[in-house]
Amino acid sequence: MSRTQAHTRRKPLLAGLGATAVLVTAAALVPGSTPAEAAAYSPPPAHAGFDYQIGGAYTPPAGVEVVSRDHSASPAPGLYNICYVNAFQAQPGAEGDWDDDLLLRDANGDVVYDTDWGEAFLDIRTADKRERIADKVGTWIDGCADKGFQAVEPDNYDSYTRAGDLLDAADAQGLIRLLAERAHSDGLAIGQKNTVELAPNREENGLDFAVAEECGEWDECGDYTAEFGDRVIVVEYTAEGLSKACAGFGDELSIVRRDLDVSPKGSSGYVRETC
Repeated sequence: MSRTQAHTRRKPLLAGLGATAVLVTAAALVPGSTPAEAAAYSPPPAHAGFDYQIGGAYTPPAGVEVVSRDHSASPAPGLYNICYVNAFQAQPGAEGDWDDDLLLRDANGDVVYDTDWGEAFLDIRTADKRERIADKVGTWIDGCADKGFQAVEPDNYDSYTRAGDLLDAADAQGLIRLLAERAHSDGLAIGQKNTVELAPNREENGLDFAVAEECGEWDECGDYTAEFGDRVIVVEYTAEGLSKACAGFGDELSIVRRDLDVSPKGSSGYVRETC
């Protein structure tokens, strides 16, 4: 299971949920869409009980209203569900699932990896390659919608920060805009995963909320709320990070502490704490 390892950075159905949802018509935001293609979507309710289950699904604890799960899992009944997809890197050992030229290569022709997670970076440097990557990831996003998820969380938006000088922010934003169009056309909200430096561009990039790992640990939560308001979900991995996030934002944001491997409940390493 892939997840952006935020701690290694140098700074680097809605009815009944008890929150007022702001519905947006996708046709108003997706270029070329028509009224017949319009789909309504809504970001997660603010300051709601949250559980991060991308490492394995289990029955959500009492008080949880929003859950994030891998796209291979089913959504939790009766809750707001966010669908996790690894959009900018290949899963470990899954290089063969991608066309060879869509794997990022260095000057020697060798595939470049995110060494923390053993994942090959995807080559997002040209419009054609971004379109092809978006088409593949888009099938997963379509599947999220078909299963009944309400939103999608594309991971590794910040892959360009870990790929040396081979990728840049413009490459990442070019792909995220394609994914936002696909999500919105499917009736799904889309979240910005980490990448606080691009938060000011969130409207241009079509992003509706944020999933911020360790923003308490790195004193970045305010940078996210400056752009997303209270539509920020905070995931911490240390007691100190949780304490800082709760002290500053516990009254307005969804905040949870999980173990680094995001283990399913019942596993030996399982940790889940809230404010």
